Amino acid sequence: MDEAVIAVALVLVAASATAAVATRDPVRQALVLSVLGVVLAVLFTVLQAPDVGLSQLAVGSALTPLFLLLTVRKVRRRGRREGSGR
Repeated sequence: MDEAVIAVALVLVAASATAAVATRDPVRQALVLSVLGVVLAVLFTVLQAPDVGLSQLAVGSALTPLFLLLTVRKVRRRGRREGSGR
């Protein structure tokens, strides 16, 4: 039973990581990265590392995508501002 759960978690990690790499839009990429963070947290919990899972949940599924979204927003604003000034 444990091996089956680990195998399913690994397949989900591989699928979500592939989706994160294949996504071209930065906003959607950040959202897929958040899903990857949640799936990795589940994998770590299944592998009996709940402390690492909680850290991954906080950083990988919340903070990193948030920083990416804020960065994309700032870059797009700066691009609009510089484009209209010329």
